[in-house]
Amino acid sequence: MRINMKFTSKGKAAIENFNNDELLEIFARYIKTLTKKYDIEVDVPLEVNQNIVGDGTIIALAQNVKCDVDTFFKELGRDIKVPLKKRLGGKLENVFKTEFIE
Repeated sequence: MRINMKFTSKGKAAIENFNNDELLEIFARYIKTLTKKYDIEVDVPLEVNQNIVGDGTIIALAQNVKCDVDTFFKELGRDIKVPLKKRLGGKLENVFKTEFIE
């Protein structure tokens, strides 16, 4: 399953303070933490995420999904706000909207 996480306008403003490698690292770290709680395998491949800030989207691939994938990504969105808020300095609402593609 492919998941497109499209950044909101405030999310885009926040990710502009990071480079691509930092964003990949942040998402990988928070996904790894959440997969301890949820039964799902999620990968954020570099080859399709070469320009996250420019694209305004980060793409993840999920497999062996044995949980509510929507809940997983809602929680990921809440968790990801923490490092983005620190660098942006301000309030953040929803950082991204998810689009699930089978």
